Formats: sequence, C-alpha cells, structure tokens
Amino acid sequence: MKSKLFSSVDFRDVKLRNRIAVSPMCMYSAEEGLPNSWHMVHLGSRAVGGAGLVIVEATGVLPEGRISPGCLGIWNQDQVNAFKPITEFIKSQGSVAGIQLAHAGRKASHSVSWEGSKPLSPEDGGWMVVGPSALAYSEMTAIPKAMTQQEILETANAFALAAKRSINAGFEVIELHMAHGYLLHEFLSPLSNKRTDEYGGSLENRMRFPLLVIDEVRRNIPESVPLFIRVSATDWAEGGWDLSECVEFAKVAKSHGVDLFDCSSGGNVPYQKISLTPQYQVPFAKEVRAQSGLPTAAVGLITKAEEAEQILAEHQADLILLGREFLRQPYWPLQAASNLGVEIQWPRQYERAK
Repeated sequence: MKSKLFSSVDFRDVKLRNRIAVSPMCMYSAEEGLPNSWHMVHLGSRAVGGAGLVIVEATGVLPEGRISPGCLGIWNQDQVNAFKPITEFIKSQGSVAGIQLAHAGRKASHSVSWEGSKPLSPEDGGWMVVGPSALAYSEMTAIPKAMTQQEILETANAFALAAKRSINAGFEVIELHMAHGYLLHEFLSPLSNKRTDEYGGSLENRMRFPLLVIDEVRRNIPESVPLFIRVSATDWAEGGWDLSECVEFAKVAKSHGVDLFDCSSGGNVPYQKISLTPQYQVPFAKEVRAQSGLPTAAVGLITKAEEAEQILAEHQADLILLGREFLRQPYWPLQAASNLGVEIQWPRQYERAK
C-alpha cells in the first residue's frame, strides 16, 4: 500500500522520514531547566519507535517563562550542553529533533501537575508572572504584571537567543508556542489582552508581539531551519480569539517565514466550552490550510493509523501530531505501519519482533 502517513516530507532543508510527530508534552521533570535521563529515555524511545519528528516539550526562554519549576529551559549554556546527547540520539535513530520554545505568561509559576498545578507563592519557590494586561487567568491565580513595551522587546530577544541556543544544541526544527493560554496566545486573544497601546485592540495590534517574536527568531536561525508555530485556533469562548482571526494570522505568519501552522485550541480562559470528540481539532487544520496555503499539523484525539492516513489523504493537514497516544504507545508508528500494510525499517535491535 502507498501510504501518505509514511511518505517523507520536506520543510526547508529538513526531511522527515514520515508524517508522524511527537507532540510536545510537559514532563515536569527538570531541575533548573536542565534535561536529564528521564528526558533522554522519554524522547529517545519515541525516536526508536519510528516517529519522523520528536518535539521537546514547552521549553522556557527565560526562568520566569516556565509553567513550573519542573519545566525545561534553554536560557543558558549548561542547558544547551545537556540537550546535545538527546538530540544526537534522536538523530541517530533516523528522527528529527524539534523543540518548542515558550513563555507561560500569566500561567507561569505553578506547581507540577501531580501536585495539583497550583499557583506558587514566593515562599514556595514561585515568581512574579507577567502578561499583556493585569488580568488574572482565574480567581485562583495571580494577577500578572502588565508588560512594558521594553519588556516586550526584551522577551522577543529572549526567544531569539533561545532559538540560537537550540540550533547549537542540535535541534533541527523550531516551534514557537502561541497556544493554550500562554504568553503569546494571551496577546492574540481579546479576552486576555486589554492593552490600549500598539500591542492591543485591533487584530493587527494583537498580532504585533507574536509576529515580532517570529521575525526575531527567523532572523537568528539559519534559512535552512524550519520554523513552526503552535496556535490555539479558538478560545472556545464568546468574544475570544476564533478561527477567522486565526486564519488571518496564518496568512500573515506565512509571509513572515513560518513553515507550518500547528493547530491546537483552547487554554486561555477557565470557562471555555470544548466538545471533546475524536479528531475534534482536525477541522481547524483543514480550514487554516485551505485559506492560508500554509502547511498545517493536526493534533488532538487522533489515535488510529487509519484516521491519520485519511486526514492526510484528504488534504486536511500535512503532518500528524500525537500526544497522549504516544504516552500509551511509544512505538505507535511501528504498529501503524503494520495496520496499514506498509513496509518500513525497524530498529535493528528490534527486528526479531517485526
């Protein structure tokens, strides 16, 4: 069988052996932002399992940009050095290593997930959070400090420096996190951005900071390196960021050198109303792709090989990202190939089980 899922795809000078990617998923297992043996095994096993692209979880461009003290970071050289063995191993398995650069904004300074994801006080190791406006995520979270224009410029520069460090660490794909209610999404959404300067109000103004980050990152990485962005296609809330604005953003992002639009959704307000059904975010990827001409990635409750194959065959997306399914099945691509009747190369060490 000729399979779209197991066909290669090029983004700039980077070739993926198939269209299966590991979605960035926080492990909350770092110390001082440093990756360790957990990250090596977690990420490396998905590369062994056949994924074409392995994207590292949301990685803070600044210490205060982390969701929790357990989140990864890439604001110093020690972190670069710790990432190098991981990216080298991923590459040795025929996969491509990607990294998602992030700033958590007003959703930063929380405890790790298994400790309740609670806001941390300074006494508990927390820190001041920032956002576009002094508007808390919920009644339970801290009111962020509204960023000054100088802080906006400094944060854009922090993304650029983190991107340069990522290249030095061996990453071949850069993704910018603009989804799930974190800083760049907060600027895009009128529910969290109440600014009255050139970074707030109109869609053009709300896009200004995310586009600045794109420009700064694009300028500081080689032309050969693909730049992806993950964007929430909708806030799932009345009066919020929606698909129509997302499509307009995609059109502009394409002209700024973005190579793929990773379509997720939600996360910006606690009163969102999401109807969780299989493949519920695929229509977003389809619409953005059709209207902007930008390649897209589909993500969200995609679990079966046949589903992934159909999404690609029907030109609804160009890449399939799996999250929780990869937590359950690190070797999902090997089984998917078998289900689709596709002959692929297994790791030599595992061939006896093919």
